[in-house]
Parts: sequence; C-alpha cells; structure tokens
Amino acid sequence: MRILPAALAALLATATMAAQAKTITVTLVNGHPPVFRWVKHLQESFVPAVNKALEGTDIKLEWKQQYGGSLAKVGEELEAAQDGVADIALVPTIFEPAKLPLQNVTYYTPFVSDDPGLVTQAVQDVQRKIPAMMKAWEANDVVYIGGGFGLDDYLLFTKFPVKGMADLKGRKIGTPGTSINWMKGTGAVGVAGNLTEYYNSLQTGLYDGVVTFATAALPAKIQEVAPYITQIGYGAQYSGGIAANKDWYDAQPEALKKALKAGADAFEKAYTDDLRKATRAALDELVAKGGKLNPDSASLRGAYAKALEDPTKGWVAELQKQKLPAKQVLDAYMKEVRAAGAKPVRDWDRN
Repeated sequence: MRILPAALAALLATATMAAQAKTITVTLVNGHPPVFRWVKHLQESFVPAVNKALEGTDIKLEWKQQYGGSLAKVGEELEAAQDGVADIALVPTIFEPAKLPLQNVTYYTPFVSDDPGLVTQAVQDVQRKIPAMMKAWEANDVVYIGGGFGLDDYLLFTKFPVKGMADLKGRKIGTPGTSINWMKGTGAVGVAGNLTEYYNSLQTGLYDGVVTFATAALPAKIQEVAPYITQIGYGAQYSGGIAANKDWYDAQPEALKKALKAGADAFEKAYTDDLRKATRAALDELVAKGGKLNPDSASLRGAYAKALEDPTKGWVAELQKQKLPAKQVLDAYMKEVRAAGAKPVRDWDRN
C-alpha cells in the first residue's frame, strides 16, 4: 500500500511526538481510604481532569496514588508534601492548627451554616483576599493549587440519648482537630480523635460519643456503636485543599501547572455537588441502619450554642500574638457567609 506524502508526514509527526513525550511521575496522597468522598473524587475527578487537560501536549503523567495511610497517615499529608515524600497532597487543614491556623477559622465558628459549598466558598474568597493565608501554605514549602473541600453539617453521635444539656456532663466525646473546642462550657469532655479510630474507640468504651458528619458516619458505620444522633447544628466546615511540594511544582512546565489547576477546579465542583446530593441520603440511611434521630435536636441547639464558650476569643488572641490577622480573617469570613445567605446562631465577630 502506497502512503501519500501528507499521510506519511502525519505519521512521522505522531511518532516524533510520542518519542518526545515527557512522562512525569506524580505521587498523590491522602491519609484516608477511598471509601471517603474526598479521596474518591481525587481518583474519579481530580486525576482524570488533569489527564484530560494535558491531552494534545507532550506530557504524560504516571500517577502513584497513595491513600489510607500507605504513605502518609491522617494529619501527615502536609508534611509529606513539604518533605517531598509526596508531590501532591489533599491536605486536611483541620489537622494542621499550628501550621495553617487561619484556614481553621470555620472550626472556631460553629453554628454558622449547614451548607458546605457556602462555607468552602467563603473561606476560599477570604483566602484570596488576605495574603497571610496564602503565605501560610508557602511557609510550609507547598503551593496551594485549589480544590477546596468542605464537610457537611457535623452531628453528635452518642451511645446514650441526649434530652438536655445535663446528659452531656462528664461524657467523653471524640472530636477531630480543633473541634474539641466545641465541648467547652457544655459539660462534655472533648477527646482528640479522627474517623479512622472512632468505631473501635466507641466499641471499647474510650468514647461515649463522637462528633462527625453524616456522609462520613455512614461508611464508618458509626450508628452501630453510637446510635443516638443529635442534629446539634455545629455546621458545615471548610476542611482543606490540594497542595503541591514547592520545589517539585516550580520545576514543572506551565502546561502541567495549568492542568493541575483545572483538575483542582473539577475536583471542587464534582465533590461539592456530590456531597450536597449525598448528605440527606446518608442521614436517611443511617436511620434505616439503626440510627435514632433525636427529636429534641432543635431545642437543644439554642441551649448548646448559648452554653458554649466562645472559641474565637482564645484563637484570635493567640494568633494576634503571633502577628497573624485572625480578627481580620474572622470578620471577613462572617461577612462572606452572611452575604451568601447564612444566618448564624451566634455572631462570633460581634461578641
């Protein structure tokens, strides 16, 4: 068969491009296993979107996806990226109160909104406007790419029914990261923990209850060991985003940097849309599988919010000593959520 000159040229061009194609290995980490939604969307949204954005370029990626503690445990993701153990990490800022304190503003302002999209967007907007927030990422030798992700309304799961505030007195409640502050003034005793250990700790009696959200409680089967569910109104929370090791990122071609940003944007949208759809369904399924919704949740909400010691006071005072603009971040965040339609139970910026 005779090959026409034009066809031959095209074949040669394709062969040349293939020969010149640059394969870049990318190690991507998160400490949680793929059963959790944010990891699922790293696999199903972020990675495919980055690959798609690179179509037509001479760059090909070889992904090494490390989840579930295989390379970094929960709370070690930032350090893994910082040290170059990972190239890219989905960093849960909730576990980095010392290194990324300003990003934790939502965990010091409970009872604001149960909409994770609203809360995440508010933090993203504040982060873009206040340079100190971006500098916090840079100070840890990482580049923030985007992909902000939030968590649905935090609930109180207990092994005992909660009819009034007195029922919480002396009870040990497992809490993630800085949300341990949500116990102060309520009579409950906060114990630091995370989703990967909640089930066993409840089962063995280390905890009398835990604070978590419906879409994570369901795959973790929390209702099996703490069936009483109080919709106390802690609210949705900003939980972190995607960051890359700075030296690795700076060495990459512009096409890859743009592709990573496109992937982060795709991740954020797909994750948030999925989360909104899943939240109600998860709560319904928790009940179908043995969970018991507290009929006194609404009346407890106001009493709990009123009893709670203001978490923002100590947070602002401590960070201001470090010359970090915590009050500016707090004021800007509360302004953003109100502008988006949120109706906080407590106005933390006006206390």
